[in-house]
Parts: sequence; structure tokens; C-alpha cells
Amino acid sequence: MKAFLALPLLAFALPTAAMAAPDDAVTQGRLEADIARLVAFGTRHTLSVQDDPKRGIGAARRWAEAEFRKTGAACGGCLEIVLPEAMVQGERVPAPTRLVDVVAIQRGTERPNEVVIVQGHIDSRNSDPLDAKGDAPGANDDGSGTALVLEAARVLSKQKFAGTIVYAVLSGEEQGLYGGKLLADYAKAQGWTVKAVLNNDIVGNSRGSDGLTDDAHVRVFSEGPRADASSVRLDAQRAIGGENDSPSRNLSRWLAGLGDTGLAVRQVWRADRMGRGGDHLPFQEAGYPAVRFTVAVENYERQHQNVRTESGRPFGDTVEAMDFAYLAKVTKLNVRALAALAGAPMPPAAKVTAAVQTFTDVDWASLAGAARYRLWQRRTDAPGWEAKPIAETSETHVRLEGVRGDDWFFGVSALAADGAESPIASAVPGGDYRPEAAGKR
Repeated sequence: MKAFLALPLLAFALPTAAMAAPDDAVTQGRLEADIARLVAFGTRHTLSVQDDPKRGIGAARRWAEAEFRKTGAACGGCLEIVLPEAMVQGERVPAPTRLVDVVAIQRGTERPNEVVIVQGHIDSRNSDPLDAKGDAPGANDDGSGTALVLEAARVLSKQKFAGTIVYAVLSGEEQGLYGGKLLADYAKAQGWTVKAVLNNDIVGNSRGSDGLTDDAHVRVFSEGPRADASSVRLDAQRAIGGENDSPSRNLSRWLAGLGDTGLAVRQVWRADRMGRGGDHLPFQEAGYPAVRFTVAVENYERQHQNVRTESGRPFGDTVEAMDFAYLAKVTKLNVRALAALAGAPMPPAAKVTAAVQTFTDVDWASLAGAARYRLWQRRTDAPGWEAKPIAETSETHVRLEGVRGDDWFFGVSALAADGAESPIASAVPGGDYRPEAAGKR
């Protein structure tokens, strides 16, 4: 049966709130201890020694693996540990080098193939990107992201979720985003349906190199037009619109509205910082929705620098420049997001039919785990979706009488029986959340 709805008759049924994420279980002390341990490896450079028990990237990776195994043992074996690896070589990897990601998988109880990934990179560097022997403490870049991932696993492994959560500690970011690509390729080989990738890179300081302080915001970077867009999709986008409606961009909007953890999301509508990159980019190139969390203000004297003092000013990525209370807030935001995403259905793949008519039809396919759906709209020049949905239904079709589609963008979210709600998927070319759908609309 199809639903035929006119705007003046719509009513809004608010869902029962889904189980809250255990934000309070995040422990600042554990984050501090993890970063102190990471710094103690001296350097975690990708080209550093791999077989030393105390120093270098190999020792750091084995420690991260051991932490995941401790967490898995505490939850009765709920984590599967995998170690994807590859030999890499490139501009910053002059000789073939073994690269290993450390990954813990918490399988979903109902839809294990629907995956949300939280990740940070464990490798570090100093002023010279090829210096594999000198100290490179990497407290914030990216000890902070690594510690966040380990803590998220400790907290969330105590619960069960319909979908799968993947906790990933990546290697090779500083040498060319190799660890991100390795995991994106692994996700594709496993046939995962990736709902979201939360990349955390430099998330542990609140004071910039110019003295500006901001501990109330975290930046979330997202792509606009999709990196994997085919020429067919780009042509359709030129005709219909949707340059601001990629799944990554809608994931960013969803994160901004997630709720109060003492930290507000400042959306930055760029794939990454100007002239720079991170491990979410290989996922975007593979067609997966991915965003980057980064501090509100960066301290450039405390990243990619040899540890030293010049004219009384300290340089180097050391623990002293960290704000652990801020890192705890970013960790809580990630934990809340992961729990909500793992409990929610996939966002629907929706289609709008509105050309040369005085009404608008919106259609989508039914989804596993979805009890009902919400239809959203926004003006074409508006940055975000309107505050309330314009329809809620258990059907997969809505007709909006008297609504001329030229003036609006539309999107659909899916709700589980307990009210857990997916991000909104835009009903435009490139708005779907599945890379295998590329070029089909």
C-alpha cells in the first residue's frame, strides 16, 4: 500500500529514545595512561624498528593488540582481533616496508554485516618525515586518536548492538595514508556495508600555537561531492543538485545534532584541513561515508616537530601540551555516536520524482531493522535539514501534494523499533550510503 500525504495533515510521532551510550564510563585517567605508554615507545615511525620489544612501531602495535585482547577477555571474547597487513613503498617509504593495522571487531547481534568504524593512527613522526630513529613522541598526533579508540572499545564492549563496531589502530598515516587504504581495502574484501567511518586524528589539545584556546568545540570535516562519483553521477548531480549532500556530509550534520556531551561539533565543509589529509580519505575514495574529528584549534609547534626549546618556546608533540579533559569529551562524543549508529538501521536509498508536476513523490527500499521511516526536507540554499520531519510512515512511499520539488531537497532516515535513528540519506544522485550503488541512479 502507498501512502498519500498532504502537508497540512501530517502529524509527528516521536520515537521512544534508544538506549543511551555509556558516556559516563569513559575514564580520563585511562586516556592519560594510554598516551603515556604510547609516548614511552620513543618513536612510532612507520619505518622504525619492528622487532624491538621496547621501542618503535612494532612494540607499539603489539601493545595496542594486547590492550584489545585484554578488553576482549573482559567481555567474554566479544572482540575478534585481526591484523591486516601489506608491503608498501612510496615517496615517504623508500624501501618496501611491512605495514600492519591492529583491528578489533565487535560483531552485531542482528545485522553483523552493517559496520561502523572508529579509528586513529598509531604511527608518529618528527620534523623529518623520513627520520625513523629520532624521538617522535606523538602524544596528540595521533596518540590521542589511538587512546580514544582503545577506550571506546573498553566502554562499548560491555554492551551488545544490532550492528558491528570496528575499532581500528592504523599504521602508515604520516607516510601516505597507507593504513587507511589498507583497512578500506579490507572492508571491501570482507563485503562489509560500511555505515560510517569516524576518523580521530589530533583530538587531544585545546590551545593553539597562537595562544587561542577552545575546549568547547571539535571540528568535523566532511566531503561535499563524493570522491568516488562516476561521470554519470556527476552529470545527474549537475541537473538535479546534491553537491552538498554526500553521505559524509549528512553524517557530519547528524553528528552536529547528536546531543550534549559538553562539546559542540563545528562542521567544516572540506574533506580535510587545507593542503592536508587523513585516514578517512581512502574510505571516501572507496565510496564509504567518512569524517575526520580534529581539535578546534591546532598547535602547529606541537605537531611534526623535533622536541626542543627555541627562545623559551617549547616545540614537540609531548604530553605537556595535552588537554586530557578535552580528549575525554571528544571520546564521549565518539562513544555516543558509535552506540547510536550501531543500533540504528542503515540510511535508506531514496529517489525523488518531481519534474514538471505540482506534487512530489519520494520512494525508497525497505531496510532490515527499520520499523518506520521519516521524511525530511530543506530549502536548496539551507545548510541543514528542517528541525522536524514532514512525514513519518512504515511505508516506503510518500506523496507530497502541492509540493513542487524544484524548490527543495528531500531525505529519508530509518528508525528501529526502539527509536534508534539513522543519519538522513539525501534523495539526490550520490546521496546513498552504499558504494555498490555508484552510477546506478
